[in-house]
Amino acid sequence: MKTTQLALAAAFAVLAMASANAQQRTREAVEAEAIAAAHAPNQNVTRGSRGADPFTSTADAEAMYKQAVDTAHAPNQNVTRGSRGADPFTSQRDPAQVYQEAMATAAAPDQNVTGGSRVNSKVISTMQNPVLQSAQGK
Repeated sequence: MKTTQLALAAAFAVLAMASANAQQRTREAVEAEAIAAAHAPNQNVTRGSRGADPFTSTADAEAMYKQAVDTAHAPNQNVTRGSRGADPFTSQRDPAQVYQEAMATAAAPDQNVTGGSRVNSKVISTMQNPVLQSAQGK
């Protein structure tokens, strides 16, 4: 058992010596490496932390300029429908007829009464609408 322990200790000693020799550098070499690293232009900097990478365009500059000018002069650039107010309204009905219907509805004697609104009874109007009477009398 002592032989195994002795062999194991010797192996560890050889390994430690090899490791020490591999890591051993001169003071001047370490100092030169440190100075070089300190003077490096982008030391310890992650990509993009000092601004964007330089951009090289693949598009034709003249074509891009023309497209930008055309877009800037477009009458409705970047405008979604309805963002500058409602679309123009064009009525499909006769304005006089719409006016007559509105006046008749406003003058109806039972305009705010619905069936069942008076103690669950059915309302049947027997009153004449004055607007409709005057329209019929013309």
